[in-house]
Amino acid sequence: MVSPHHFAHWYPTAAYLYVLGLDTLALAWEYLRRHPDYRLDWLRRARRSDAGHRWGLRLLEDPALDARDAHPAWLPGHAAVVQLYPDADPPPDAAAFDFWRIPGHKQLLHDGKRLALIARSPGQCLRFALAPGLEDGMAVAYARRGGAAAPALGHAPSAVQTKPRPTPAALLELHTLQALDATLTGASLRDVAEGLFGADAVAADWHADGDLRARVRRLARRGNALMRGGYRHLAQLPSLEKGRFEGDAKRP
Repeated sequence: MVSPHHFAHWYPTAAYLYVLGLDTLALAWEYLRRHPDYRLDWLRRARRSDAGHRWGLRLLEDPALDARDAHPAWLPGHAAVVQLYPDADPPPDAAAFDFWRIPGHKQLLHDGKRLALIARSPGQCLRFALAPGLEDGMAVAYARRGGAAAPALGHAPSAVQTKPRPTPAALLELHTLQALDATLTGASLRDVAEGLFGADAVAADWHADGDLRARVRRLARRGNALMRGGYRHLAQLPSLEKGRFEGDAKRP
């Protein structure tokens, strides 16, 4: 007889492969959208303009959408977002804003305050905030919080930027999210281990004080911590004081 967890949404690792290509902002959304209280806020308070502020968002985003389709508008603005402005006094060799030369699959959206552009290509996700008045062909000036260099516009990512094999950090996030989904459905740690690492590995290495059990326990704890507020670090949001919103979270 096949165990019921074989049919659970969290069990096939292939369903999580998209996580391997996510940046930190997209990962922050993946953890936040799993928070039970956030999901309740979406159902109960979706019409309130400030309902997302407690979560670090300008507006609530549908938690049913994963990071491939969701476009959460984070507060106050992440260092990874490049801000583009019309250059009022451009030099002769000024770069021009050329929408169609920006590499990758492009998505334009308005987050309630500004027009945003997201361009995704293998191994890279570019995020831009477009200033009012910026038009295609205009000389463009760009800025980035923290003094980081902005990416060049109009150039495809080089082979060095692509990642044919997932990094250990990316695999950690994949396993963490899979373990989190499993524990949210009430799966046991042993079931989680089987889903992540296979029945043969569990049969050979599952012991009360074994490394495999400890590894799965760490993944489950890490996922819960990121969902319960750790996502704010990924989104470069200030940490909340403990218990600050607990009352609101429980209020219908």
